[in-house]
Amino acid sequence: MAAQCLLLLACMLFLAPPSQSVHIQSLNIFKKSPSNTSSSALKKTNWPKDCSEIPSGSPSGVYVIEPTGLHPILVYCEMNMMGGGWTVIQRNRQDTEITWAESWLTYKYGFGNVHTDYWLGTEYIHQITKQKVYQVSFVIWDATNDIKFANYNLFSLDDESQGYRLRLGAYSGTAGDAMDSDNPRKVHNNMKFSTKDRDQDTYRRNCAYSYGGGWWYSACYSVQLNVKGAITWGSLCSRNCKASAILIKPAVYH
Repeated sequence: MAAQCLLLLACMLFLAPPSQSVHIQSLNIFKKSPSNTSSSALKKTNWPKDCSEIPSGSPSGVYVIEPTGLHPILVYCEMNMMGGGWTVIQRNRQDTEITWAESWLTYKYGFGNVHTDYWLGTEYIHQITKQKVYQVSFVIWDATNDIKFANYNLFSLDDESQGYRLRLGAYSGTAGDAMDSDNPRKVHNNMKFSTKDRDQDTYRRNCAYSYGGGWWYSACYSVQLNVKGAITWGSLCSRNCKASAILIKPAVYH
């Protein structure tokens, strides 16, 4: 096990771009075994379960987390915006190199570059949101590159047998409540996730196949973030948003 952990660490350091690094020094990843101090055996300490467990004051960047029941995974942690501690599950730019037209299996386990544009993976997102009660912030850079927010006080995904159905709470923010539209043809809340090879929307055709990308389509959309060059958020920006990000962290109750 120690050898496997060391191999994983070596791979992460090798794959990190020269200008960026995987933040490991503050997480106390390895320690010597107290029962065998004369040996070179190493034991892994617990990884954080999400970015909210990263120490306050740490820089934003790529970290290792290990959600309950999962192996360690790489994520981007936003540690400055809105109090920090946010796990970034999606990021996209208008000029992205990703096509986003991927299969159900690819969306399940994620793709892209964690340093730039990526989808963390519907299964991983589901497993993270099983741990606690989570909130979400959809961050949108509009057509003029102004930043807007759509915050929902609850966020979770049902498991794969339920189609990774999206569950959102109450909205607040500046981007508009485009995920929970009054128009049943464009609503995303409570919708199953669809891809080009798994049609779970409410349209007579496959929205993901017709419009690209995997998403919680109805018939078909008000929001489309997982798409190449045509990011849309309601009436804020239609196919000309500059960028998007989806951030989650445990909800705070007062």
